[in-house]
Formats: sequence, structure tokens, C-alpha cells
Amino acid sequence: MAFDYQLGTRTPAPEVDFSRNPEMAPYLAPPRAMYVGAPGKHGYLRMGFELDKSGKTIMRDLDRRAPLIVQQELYFDEEMPELPCVYILSSGGPNVDGDRYQQDISLKENAMAWVSTGAATKLAVMRDNYSGLIQNITLDKGAYLEFMPEPVIPCRHTRFAADSRLIVDETATLFYSEIYMAGRKYYNEGELYEYDILSVTSHGERPDGKKLFREKFIISPPLQNPRQLGIMGEYDVFANVIVMTPPEMAEKIYEATDAFIDKEKKLAGGITHLPNNAGILYKVVGMEPGPVKQKVREFCSTVRKIVKGHPVPEEFPWR
Repeated sequence: MAFDYQLGTRTPAPEVDFSRNPEMAPYLAPPRAMYVGAPGKHGYLRMGFELDKSGKTIMRDLDRRAPLIVQQELYFDEEMPELPCVYILSSGGPNVDGDRYQQDISLKENAMAWVSTGAATKLAVMRDNYSGLIQNITLDKGAYLEFMPEPVIPCRHTRFAADSRLIVDETATLFYSEIYMAGRKYYNEGELYEYDILSVTSHGERPDGKKLFREKFIISPPLQNPRQLGIMGEYDVFANVIVMTPPEMAEKIYEATDAFIDKEKKLAGGITHLPNNAGILYKVVGMEPGPVKQKVREFCSTVRKIVKGHPVPEEFPWR
């Protein structure tokens, strides 16, 4: 369910049931440990940002259910000190089979925010079921959000399904990124592409319900080797970035960003337009998370300079 915190009422969102996805059919056995929906296995987070009377963006609304935790918003961005920065944390360990999470993030008119995670999301070995994540991100007129979580690391026999619904006003800008590792590269002798399945869906729409695009990728190494040319090839890290922004901004971002293949650094990236004047799609592949994250951050800086007139500052050394 989506939540309108200004009106204090819940409005229905499209139901997401991963068990209906054909690719998840082999992974529906009930967990032999704690059941699906047990306390601590069904995390929920709702964050609402809006302008206060002085025009400063604050986190007006917050609701959470363990194991998800959110700290108070901070204002440490030197280029945009008015930008609230929030980290999503977890009081538990890695995601295990039967875990279900939902994150609802809303920005009211002209509000802005930067949201990330405190650490990488680790997906543990799963024997029976799968871990699922539902995200609903809503931006009203003129709102601006940079959503830049740390990478997702799937262990051996991980099963993970995600669905992100991006509801963005035509005057707002959303920078939405996700980074997926091939596995624990340096664990023992490595376990790259030894997970069972990653099923990841993102779809964009307008507040009036108009559908703009839908992107879904399914990676199942037991069925098809990702090392093939045209999938991941020799690369171990994949970043997917969606920028929903007005057409005039999208065109400037596109013109300022080049596709590239850097054989020395083993990095490659590409850019294209989203359909229906929705914005930009940007992808990066590499061998290590650090350089890939840096490319995503550089691209975010390009977006921010065009939309807000300020660059993204250098990342903290410990990140």
C-alpha cells in the first residue's frame, strides 16, 4: 500500500506478488526456519519529505518496522547544504529466504533529498524460498531525489526479486541507481555467478497513472551463463541508473554524457533515452565496485549540475 502522509490515508498501490512470476516458481517452498511475515522478516519503511515554513526540506514523516532503521536526516553535502541526507540501515544480518521488505519514499512539491544505505545489501545462501523487495518512490511537482544505495551482493544460491515503482511528476527529477555484484569475489576461491536468480523490475509512471516504461532483467546463472558476450561477458559488477526528468533536462544530460569502453580500467558504460520522454537510462559494467560506483557518482554529478546547478561532492574516503 502507498501512503499519503499529508492526508493521513492509505491509497491502494498495484499489488506485487512475486510468487506469480514464472521465474520464481521453483523457489516457493516455505522456509524451514522462520515463516514468511514473521517478526523481523517483514521490514517496512515509509519516509516523507516536504518543505517547512522556512523553505527547508525536512523528513516530515517516518514509519518503520524492524529490521529497517533510518537515522535523523543530516545536512553534510557541501555543495547543497540544504539537501537532507538519509541512510537506510538494518538491525539484522544479510537477507535470508522468506524475508520481505517494502520501502515507500515520498517527496512533496519542491522538496529534495539524498537517500542511500549504510552498507552493501548482502543476500545470504537460500535453501527454500526467496527474498523480496518492493519500492514505491513518489515525487511531486519540482521535487528532486538522488537514490544511491550501496551495492547488492548475492551469495551462492541466492534468490532475490525486486519491484520498484517510480511515480514522478513531469517537472520533477529522480536519480535512481542500483548496483549488483556477481557474488563474493574474494570469498575462499570466489563464488561469482553462483546465485540462483535475480529478478529485478523497474517501472515509471506519472501521478495520474500514465505508464511510461517498464524494464525487467532476469539473471539465472544455472539456466544461462552471464559470462556470455552480450550479457556480462568478463565483467563482475553491473550498475543500472534511471533518471526521470523533464525532456529539456534529459537532452542536456544525454549530450553531456559519452558512452565509453576503457580496456585499461576494465570499465564500460552506455546511455540511451527512456521512452515517452521519461528521461535517461545509463548503465555501467566493471570488475570492482569502487570504479563502478565512481562512474555512477560522476554521472549523478552531471545530472545535478544540469538540474540544480551544483556538482556532487567527493565521496567520503570510508565509503
